[in-house]
Amino acid sequence: MTIHREGTATITLTFVVLALLNGALFYWFPANPVLCWTVSAISLILFLFIISFFRIPNRVLNQDEQLVIAPADGRVVVIEETVETEYFKDKRLQVSIFMSPANVHVNRNPISGEVKLSQYHAGKYLVAWHPKSSTENERHTVVIGNGRQEILVRQIAGALARRIVNYLKAGMQVKQNEEMGFIKFGSRVDIYLPVGTKVDVALEQNVKGGQTVIARLG
Repeated sequence: MTIHREGTATITLTFVVLALLNGALFYWFPANPVLCWTVSAISLILFLFIISFFRIPNRVLNQDEQLVIAPADGRVVVIEETVETEYFKDKRLQVSIFMSPANVHVNRNPISGEVKLSQYHAGKYLVAWHPKSSTENERHTVVIGNGRQEILVRQIAGALARRIVNYLKAGMQVKQNEEMGFIKFGSRVDIYLPVGTKVDVALEQNVKGGQTVIARLG
């Protein structure tokens, strides 16, 4: 396991704040060891949670150009046909993955190809499972085309997630499972596929980014 570079500043700041807090408690309240050690234990748990949030586990990634691989860890909360209004402007098959704060939050390219669109949108911070979060929340939309089909992936901020990071720019050539970006502290990723695509996941299924097959391209 390694720690993602997006966590460096957050982990450092958390360590400094907790170290100062605990140092002050032990200095000002030496006669109350129960309070001091209780706060120290809570601080350690919080610090370890922050570190785990930015973890990148060692995985054997699933490589296959005929497959759409999960771009994120989490739980499948939507599988339905809907109209995608930003890029395709027609009916698409939507698969949505909800990422809790306990999930790995690295986002990966579901297919290889050329980045056709990479667009950030400011917005609200509705809970990630809200029906309007796809169109009203802070989000970043990416479209990747492989010469045969185009797949849209949308990173969506949630009630806790207040920073979406995306590394892709239009015109880039990207490979399946390379890092697409990162979302801090829980959110959601939507995938828009051509109607009729064979989906290999079910509602409420837990998936792993870079490993789980979401769909098979025709």
